[in-house]
Amino acid sequence: MTEIDALWLVVNKASGSNSETSLDELRAACAAAGLRVAGTTCFPEDDLPTRDRLDAAGAGMVAVYTGDGTVNALVTSLYGWDGAVLILPGGTMNLLYRRLHGERDLAEVLAAVAAGKATRCRPDIVRSAQGDGLSGVMAGPGTQWNDVREAIRKVDLPAMATGTAQAIEQSVAAPMIACAGLGRAEGYPLVMLTPEQGGFVVDAYYAETLEQYLAHGLALLKRDFREGPHDTLGKVTELTIENVADDPVGLLIDGEPAAGGRDVRFALVPCEVDLLATEAP
Repeated sequence: MTEIDALWLVVNKASGSNSETSLDELRAACAAAGLRVAGTTCFPEDDLPTRDRLDAAGAGMVAVYTGDGTVNALVTSLYGWDGAVLILPGGTMNLLYRRLHGERDLAEVLAAVAAGKATRCRPDIVRSAQGDGLSGVMAGPGTQWNDVREAIRKVDLPAMATGTAQAIEQSVAAPMIACAGLGRAEGYPLVMLTPEQGGFVVDAYYAETLEQYLAHGLALLKRDFREGPHDTLGKVTELTIENVADDPVGLLIDGEPAAGGRDVRFALVPCEVDLLATEAP
């Protein structure tokens, strides 16, 4: 069990659940749980807190209330720290939060932490030369759909229209990516890797008919691309994906774009800093 009475908050006003009201409610929830806020970082306006800064402030825990991309940047920057990171539901999907805390709401999680009922853990994540995926990795030309998601988030109708047309073109015409030893040899436009304990799940997405394109569109409007048409290829601890042509593999690591080579190798590894969990991840 872990008992901590001081924390450092990291927030991002551009994230899905962040607003002035929600941030005030977060601070109030911390106070109600008896957790002292030693400092606050508003990313990206402010630099992420370093290990030395957290230690100097007496904050043995940093609580991050942002989307997946900022969570990734913070957690990976704190590798090797002897404190703990508390993931809070500050994004749109909050996949890592649900993995660590199930369906508990924010107040319940903060109360559990304050009462010493949270445990430190180092959950398995997906690693590649391009970076670590804490919530998941998407690979292939279909990562173009992320531009549509961003346009939806910003309510940018022209970008939604342009992005959808480009994503459909990429899903049909661009060279596919294949998973070594899994799925069809001709490949897929999009592969998603979702870490769990003991392995990461490999889901391959496709769109071959008008009905499937519409299904992807509906999933995007609901802000959950994972609901689109796909095949689950298995759960593995390592995987190499490659472009069936010689093009670089497009990547989204926790929602942030990254460029790979013609092939990219992924492996399951433990996170390198403690995360706090209120249920087994």
